[in-house]
Order: sequence, then structure tokens, then C-alpha cells
Amino acid sequence: MSHNEPVSVRVLDREYTVGVEPDERDSLTAAARVLDARMREIRGNNRMAAVDRVAVLAALNLAHELQQLRDEQARQQGQLQRTLNELNRRLDSAIDSTR
Repeated sequence: MSHNEPVSVRVLDREYTVGVEPDERDSLTAAARVLDARMREIRGNNRMAAVDRVAVLAALNLAHELQQLRDEQARQQGQLQRTLNELNRRLDSAIDSTR
């Protein structure tokens, strides 16, 4: 049975409480640290920057990085599948030649 627990995280000096599974707690707090760092980087020295704009830009940057990782993973998966297909073809050929 799943049981969400409340976890408090701080992003740009604001506290947010989020319900997560106990085994996802560390991952959530790590994600909050990444988001906080990215938002601080985007905001820079401009303390008057609109928080919603900073949040959207940070989310867009992180989503873009995620998409790049997914694209790379798909490319690597495709390459692995091609390599496995070639190895299977060679193995089948070797087996057929010994018969």
C-alpha cells in the first residue's frame, strides 16, 4: 500500500510541502536543490525578477535537458539494438556454417 509522506523543500527561500512515497524522499529533495540552484542562477543578482518568470525559465531549461537525455538514450538504445541484431546475425551465420 502506498503512503505519501509530507516533505518540505525550499526553493528561492520559499517553503513548499509535497507528498511523496518514503523511498522517493531523497530524490525529491535532490530535485528541489537542482531547481533552487537553477532558479538562483537565472535570477542572478536581480532580486526583483518575477519569480514566475524565473520558475518558467528554469523549468524550460530543465525540460530541455531532460529531452536531450531522452534523445541520447533513444539513440544509444537504437545503436545497442543494431549491434545486438548484427551479433545475432553473425551467430546464426556461424551456427549455420557448422551444420
